[in-house]
Amino acid sequence: MMHLTAFNRAEQGHILTPRLETPFHDRLAALSETNDWYSWAGYKAPHSIFDTELEYFAIRSTSALFDISPMVKYRIRGSDAARYLNRLTVRDVAKLGVGRVHYTAWCDDHGHVLDDGTLFRLATDDFRLCCQERHLPWLLDSAGGFSVEISEETAEIAAVALQGPTAFAVLEAAGFASIETLKPFQLAEFPHADGSVTISRTGFTGDLGYELFAPAKAALSLWDRLWTAGSGFGLKAIGYDALNRARIEAGFIVANADFITAEAALRADRERLPDEIGLDWLVDPQKPYFNGRDAILKARTKGTFKHVLVGLEIEGNIPAEGAIVYHRGKKEVGLVTAAIWSPLAKRNIAIATLSRPYGASVTDNLWVEIYAMRELQYQKLMKRARVVSRPFVKLDRRSAMPPGRF
Repeated sequence: MMHLTAFNRAEQGHILTPRLETPFHDRLAALSETNDWYSWAGYKAPHSIFDTELEYFAIRSTSALFDISPMVKYRIRGSDAARYLNRLTVRDVAKLGVGRVHYTAWCDDHGHVLDDGTLFRLATDDFRLCCQERHLPWLLDSAGGFSVEISEETAEIAAVALQGPTAFAVLEAAGFASIETLKPFQLAEFPHADGSVTISRTGFTGDLGYELFAPAKAALSLWDRLWTAGSGFGLKAIGYDALNRARIEAGFIVANADFITAEAALRADRERLPDEIGLDWLVDPQKPYFNGRDAILKARTKGTFKHVLVGLEIEGNIPAEGAIVYHRGKKEVGLVTAAIWSPLAKRNIAIATLSRPYGASVTDNLWVEIYAMRELQYQKLMKRARVVSRPFVKLDRRSAMPPGRF
């Protein structure tokens, strides 16, 4: 009977539904040596392509291509698009010029962060919002009273990140004329095939880098154009594991990894206000009313924040991923959400969420509990940690104008 039930379920197909393939999948699959895939927003995405260590060093030493097509993309258009987005997000959209990008976040009415992402102003009344999670019902529910059209274009738009010191040289060699004029957080349209590609000087590595957006039908020709141009500049395809190392060095956070989004939180104490995850600098209290404003400002006035997200430097060289953080080695005060031994900083670094006042006014005598495998046995290690500023690594080439060819 159990076998029959399993067979019937398989016949229905819902447990055999394959993961979607991105527009770049054929190129990634042809290059993949590790065959190490995971599910990103329902898409098949690589943990690695050939070797995580070497992929990381491609980001920092030459350049790397990372498929970001599964990133959720919303198109928001209409005469009220800017006013709507200013009501939705915590940052002042009126200050975002056409052809510019900014990092932002949005909250529920209690001030808890629903997600963070990047907002691209393609034209006066035309925006693209990119983020980690899907929010179409929330976006639509928030649009009442605004003359605005909202649609998800994740499947229609292919996107790839080109990151690393030779990224500009690759684009220049690929024939993207005047790419050297593109400033950090600026975007522009460039001819490609029978249409165009949108290129922004943005990325998730803290390095010199760009993100390219094109219609899905133009994905393979765009990849081939970059791959051919990059042959003399050490261009490699990479997976998420290498990208994750770079983003930790840059001090960037990931939704539902370093913090739990308000929609995903199952317990009330897991939700976070912007100030509790290091996003206080995004909040513009001087702009018109936005979702969560009153709750955020009330917490600031009364000093009722319960958590803080911090950077840690930990003694030794064993990464502390998932480690518990203690004060004086006894009182549990938080958790490490991301950690690596940084090859670039030559430090053992981590991002951690702590219960205030620890990590805020109390920063002394912090310890992390690491379990290291030693000859088939786990050894408990208590290592000292100190709060340090993020980013852990700051590269001048990220914002240099004009960008270097390296």
